[in-house]
Amino acid sequence: MLPRPWLLPLILGAMSAFGPLATDMYLPAFPDIAAGLPADPAAVQGTLAAFFAGMATAQLVYGPLADRLGRKPPLLLGLAIFSLASLGCATTADVATLTWLRFGQGLGGCAGMVMARAIVRDLAEGHAAIRLMAQLGLVQGLAPILAPSIGSALLGFGSWRLIFWVLAAYAAALAIVVALALPESLEPERRRQDGPAAIIRTYLRLLRDRHFLGHTLAAVLPLAGMFAYISSSPFVYMELFGVSPQRYGLFFGVNAFGIMIAAQSVARLAKRVPPARMLRAALAWMSLAGAALLGAATTGLGGFAAIAALVFGYVAGIGAVMPLATTLAMGPQGRHAGSASALIGTLQFGGGALAGALVGLLHTGTAVPMAAVIAACGIAGLVALRVLVR
Repeated sequence: MLPRPWLLPLILGAMSAFGPLATDMYLPAFPDIAAGLPADPAAVQGTLAAFFAGMATAQLVYGPLADRLGRKPPLLLGLAIFSLASLGCATTADVATLTWLRFGQGLGGCAGMVMARAIVRDLAEGHAAIRLMAQLGLVQGLAPILAPSIGSALLGFGSWRLIFWVLAAYAAALAIVVALALPESLEPERRRQDGPAAIIRTYLRLLRDRHFLGHTLAAVLPLAGMFAYISSSPFVYMELFGVSPQRYGLFFGVNAFGIMIAAQSVARLAKRVPPARMLRAALAWMSLAGAALLGAATTGLGGFAAIAALVFGYVAGIGAVMPLATTLAMGPQGRHAGSASALIGTLQFGGGALAGALVGLLHTGTAVPMAAVIAACGIAGLVALRVLVR
């Protein structure tokens, strides 16, 4: 028996929120972590890359497990790993150990993201799936709005270690909710008993599937642009333009609010406008916003106001692109929903890690590297869809 209609999106959204919560809550604590361990600021920033690496790699394991064992056992395993790794982060004494434990958080936290997409595919198709994905996006949108403020507030009550204690408690509480309130969505007769060779063949088949790959890249590439913004915005906003930490969190939240508005707009239009048409329009919008952002950063026209407004326009488009592209990619993958979800997630966080690294390599002391990577990612997503999906 399924949970109440209002409860299911909340549970799935909470499962998908590990990425933004574990990323954004501790961003305000970077200076305190560097001073408290002590560590070089670059080493502390490396803990973020380690988390992304864990999120990217483990999804390839959770997907086949979900198709073989059902959705709940791998999910509960991931929640346990995340909670234990968070406890380790809260008690570590050096940045090297923190880096490995952040990798462990990624290994556990990605289970929720894989299972949320797979459960949506189990329970709904077509317009219903888009609506459920959009509802999930609404809950997910709250995480980046609240996470920096929560992190800043926790720093007022204690040290940076308190943030990881809270993350551990979050995973433990969600595990209890999942165990008691979320039924298994994959019946035993629909489960696969693939061996390693068959699992590899499944991933290769997905990568050769133009429909799946085109829609996946349409989601992954623009999202990599948002990762570039997350990685570089502390420097661009606070150091380059002198934005205070409090106002920085506000801008972060406003951008996330744009994601929520776009996601709900897609949900309302899903019955009247073909999803493929909405996806093309959203990608075109993000491409234009990215190109305009690069122009503003290069010329300096409009100053910080232009940068902030165009970043908002680009990031808001994620709220439309993600539910549409993900639903269209996974629609034909019923028997391989777990593996398909895992591959999407791996490409998302792998692309995000590469985008963040690229911004660092291109660092010039200006906003141009951030804007260039964002523009390239937005345009590449539109091109991938046009070329691969016919």
